[in-house]
Amino acid sequence: MQITMDIPEYFGLDKTKPEIVSTLKLYAALALFQAGKLSAGAATELAGVDRYTFMAECKKHDIPTINYTPEDLEAELADFRLAC
Repeated sequence: MQITMDIPEYFGLDKTKPEIVSTLKLYAALALFQAGKLSAGAATELAGVDRYTFMAECKKHDIPTINYTPEDLEAELADFRLAC
């Protein structure tokens, strides 16, 4: 899918078109990941970056990468204790 946007020149902030495209794709991926609309893998694909870069960007923007409820965490810990 291709999407076209008109962005006023003054929003370019002295970046090249490829840099602007990369930034917009990254921010879209971050927002969709944070909203639970994309998995981390799908978000990295949309952003066009590797998983480590995407996780670093999540950290930079205070976006949690693991979303466990307390109940989920307790269940994981219980399974772990049984395995030991």
